[in-house]
Amino acid sequence: MKEHLFFPERLDVAAFARDAGQLSGELPAGGLTRLADAAAAEAPATAWPAVKWSATGERREPRGAQAQVWLHLEASAETQMTCQRCLRPVKEHVEFDRWFHFVHDEAAAAAIDAETEEDVLVLSRSFDLFELIEDELLLSLPLVPRHEQCPEPLTLPLDQPLTEAEQGAERPHPFAALAALKKQGPAQ
Repeated sequence: MKEHLFFPERLDVAAFARDAGQLSGELPAGGLTRLADAAAAEAPATAWPAVKWSATGERREPRGAQAQVWLHLEASAETQMTCQRCLRPVKEHVEFDRWFHFVHDEAAAAAIDAETEEDVLVLSRSFDLFELIEDELLLSLPLVPRHEQCPEPLTLPLDQPLTEAEQGAERPHPFAALAALKKQGPAQ
């Protein structure tokens, strides 16, 4: 039997699963443009270590049912994003390890997706595995990146210290003017 060559940029997912194919490698982080957009300005993605990934195809044949196409995909990356407290770069390790069930059309995907927690995708003869890797890494990024403890103490952005009068003075309530208008009653 002839052995197939599989290319991650144009993966025939059904053939990959049928042959129990395996692929792995490294991707330059700077080449994943959407992931690179999350980089801190001081630490561009081109300086990050390569993204490590691996994929395995599997064909499952449940009793009394049609054969199923599955793809196991895992990847990890070391990113540097902007800390939301100190606004300095913070290193974040992101990774995922998922199984994807492939079906023949959108209707089948929607039906299975409504019934189960499986990640369901539509089969393609030229599936872009790198795009899926980037999607999953983006979903794995922290919503609010921040250091456990920021490397430098946070400073207040005040140009001048408050005077004693300003420190003791109460600020007016922001809706005080609206409350006064409401007390006046309707305009005549």
